[in-house]
Amino acid sequence: MKLHELRPNENGGTKSRKRLGRGTATGQGKTSGRGENGQRSRSGGGVRPGFEGGQMPIYRRLPKRGFTNIFATNYAIVNVEDLNRFEEGVEITPELLKESKLIKKLEDGVKVLGNGELNKKLTIKAHKFSKSAVEKIEAAGGKVEVI
Repeated sequence: MKLHELRPNENGGTKSRKRLGRGTATGQGKTSGRGENGQRSRSGGGVRPGFEGGQMPIYRRLPKRGFTNIFATNYAIVNVEDLNRFEEGVEITPELLKESKLIKKLEDGVKVLGNGELNKKLTIKAHKFSKSAVEKIEAAGGKVEVI
């Protein structure tokens, strides 16, 4: 099925729009379902999202929590099992990982974690390695180099 082939089910799936302001007999004439007076009856009327009629809004009643450390080091994470896609004996660098779309962007560095199994002998250059990742890479006959 293609996008242009989509259509509603028989006897369902479509609802005709309300035709507002088309005479008093229609039930939606004159004020068009907006009532008589007030802010919401006017064109462009209404209140902004989160406005509670002048009551202190919930996003200001609740306390702020925590903080963001602007000096934090953010590593792009790669698991050992993801490295099986490379050929035997290849030297894996952060640039190669980015090219192969294993990581989206090189942040402050690349960290290799030991999730899964490695079946190939690879030389891996990264900024950080977990202990289990180092064990699995070396058990497969590969080398680990910290940049």
